[in-house]
This record gives sequence, structure tokens and C-alpha cells, in this order.
Amino acid sequence: MIERKFVAQKMKEFQIQEYITQSLENVGHSHTKMVKTPLGEKIIIYASRPGLIVGRKGQNIRQLTKTLKKRFDLENPQIEISEVENPNLDANIVAEKIVDALEKFGSVKFKAIGHKIMTDVMRSGALGIEIVVGGKVPSARAKSWRFYSGYLKKCGDIAIVGVKKANAQAKLKTGIIGIKVKIMPPDIKLPDDIQLVEQKETKAEEIKEEPKEEPKKGKPKKARKKKDESERTETNE
Repeated sequence: MIERKFVAQKMKEFQIQEYITQSLENVGHSHTKMVKTPLGEKIIIYASRPGLIVGRKGQNIRQLTKTLKKRFDLENPQIEISEVENPNLDANIVAEKIVDALEKFGSVKFKAIGHKIMTDVMRSGALGIEIVVGGKVPSARAKSWRFYSGYLKKCGDIAIVGVKKANAQAKLKTGIIGIKVKIMPPDIKLPDDIQLVEQKETKAEEIKEEPKEEPKKGKPKKARKKKDESERTETNE
């Protein structure tokens, strides 16, 4: 029974996140996080342009709160908006930029769009980037084009956890174009990155040993005392 509650809660969170990503378009939406509090549910939305989410005098955010409360049966949803510091290092925001550019200029200038966004990401400090554009670009037959720059991990734990990934779709007159973005952030710690640390030389101080006194040769004092006593006894006799 407890497992079913956990699964139902995670399914509900996923549906809320999916609905927010679909409803928030052209606002630089990165991701959504849901946290349970004693007062109710706290929904944190990460975006590059938070002013568009809030709207004029908070009109958009009020409407979003009402729809989330009715649609997903939430008690007291509290929406908090957090601004993304560097949007060029976020894979979801970069994928959204490519979608907006393709829907605006068409598939003819897809190479210029890919190279421009790739250079912007690398200038922001990313270690590597890969953009894959697939679909009827630019001809009537479907193809896939790959733009890459820098260093990007393809396997291992770093490729699963460290590399940021995003998938998006651009709806054009010729058809749907799929976009895949992979970004390797600059703050990632690679297992093969080894740094040599210089150690300070420590000089060992020489300890001067005191000369040991050699034992004097001869009979011990006790033996001498015994000898003296024996001599005295002989003289007395």
C-alpha cells in the first residue's frame, strides 16, 4: 500500500511538471520542482525570463495557480519562480532557443542557427556541446545533422549524471523536426582529472647523541670489600 502511494505521488508530480512545460512557452523554462510543506504544495519553476511567467500585476501566476488547484486537486499550491543564472548552460533553455529560431526562420538557416548557439554556449564556459537536428532538413528526405564542439563524455557515470540533456520538437510546414542537446557544464568533476599538489620540503634536524661512558675495567666493589674483610681476619689471627 505504501508503494502505491509513492508511485501515485510521483505520477502526479510528473503530470504537473509536464503540464507546466506545455503551458509555459517562449519564457525560457528550464525545469520544475515540487516540494511538500505543512501549508501545502510548493512548486518551484526555474526559468530565464521570470517576468513573463508572473505577467502584469501577477495575473498569469494567479491563473496558473487556479488551474493547478482544480486540475490536479491540490490543497494550497504555492508557486515560486527562480531565475536561472546562466541560461546558455541549461540544455532545456538552449533547446527552446533552437526551436524558436527554426519556427521563426525556417529550416533553410538551420546551420547558421546551430553554429551560433554552439558558439554562445562555449563562450559561457561549457566544456562541450552536441546538437543533433533530425527531420526533413533541408530537403524532402529526412536526415540528421550533428553540431559538436569541445569535450563531451559519452559513457560512464558522468555521461548519465553530469551531462545535461534535453529533447525538443519544432513544428514546421515541412514536418516535425527533432532536436537533441547535450551540454557538459564547467563545474563538473571528471574522474580522470588529476591535480598534482606541491609538498613543502621538511628538513629533519640531526640529533646529537651524547657519548656513552665506557665501563671501568676491574673487579666489582662488592668483591673488593669481601677481599678486604678476608685480609683483616687473617692479620688478626
